[in-house]
Amino acid sequence: MSRSLAYVIGLLLILVGCLPPPNSVKINSTHLTMGNPSNAQANVSSPNNYLIIKPQYALSYNRSKGYANWVSWELSKSWLGSVDRQNDFRPDESLPQNWHKVTPNEYSNSGFDRGHLCPSADRTNSTANNSSTFLMTNMIPQAPELNREAWAYLEEFCRELVAQKHKLFITAGTYGTGGEGTKGATNKLNDKIEVPARIYKIIVVLPENATLNDINSDTPIIAVDFPNKNSVVQNTGWIRFVTTVADIERKTDNDFFANFPSSVQNALQNKRFDYRSTSLNVDTKCRVHNGNALYIGKSGGCYYFNSKGNKTYVDRELCDCQ
Repeated sequence: MSRSLAYVIGLLLILVGCLPPPNSVKINSTHLTMGNPSNAQANVSSPNNYLIIKPQYALSYNRSKGYANWVSWELSKSWLGSVDRQNDFRPDESLPQNWHKVTPNEYSNSGFDRGHLCPSADRTNSTANNSSTFLMTNMIPQAPELNREAWAYLEEFCRELVAQKHKLFITAGTYGTGGEGTKGATNKLNDKIEVPARIYKIIVVLPENATLNDINSDTPIIAVDFPNKNSVVQNTGWIRFVTTVADIERKTDNDFFANFPSSVQNALQNKRFDYRSTSLNVDTKCRVHNGNALYIGKSGGCYYFNSKGNKTYVDRELCDCQ
């Protein structure tokens, strides 16, 4: 071997040794600002933790279950507009060619809703962006009473925070097996799609003009962990299911906020949201009573909006949603 060739080979080995391992390569997506909690990879050798990054959100797909382990997205005023809900549920053709692609019909007559992880109403600034939320990789078998009540109330609360000049980073995910829909309990739909036992959401709330450098131990965090069971969640609010990120980590084996210093990460993981003492000044739907959506918030009281759009206060015990 010539001296010059040996020099080139030696130089290449040094350069290769300086490269970070594949799993540590930073993925450039605003939707993964808070991190990649399961270290998902865009590699077919990881079919149950398969990373998909779309312009509208990022997700870890689980081929065995037939839906995402988690979906992460940014929610700010720039994503919101007046586009109609598209309702164009369809398979996700971005999955590898030889993988089964779940179709909307596989949920038919199952007793479970095709529940969005990233909500349709969080992407209303363009038809294409709203349509993207109807891909089946963004759907889970969700108990109807959860999808249409407490889960929906939390989605609305997030958009109300944006209206109050906040920017949010959200991760919604699943774990466990076995839920309960309108036709009773089951583990699978059509022997193909696994039904999750629990559905969680983690929300980081920032001022709309904040940067990552503004995230600290005082940053508001909302972590909620719902049972996917009609009989348990019927006519309840999301406040009842508040937990900590650390608790969700223990149950999912994920690592949230990994992009931040350990001191900040630990503080955020162990915070428990309390609507009575939060700095956020937005009330939230608690439950429905006599056909009226009841609201609760840090200001106290329990109220609904009457036909004239005015607050009408009722017995505080009707908002016992915690």
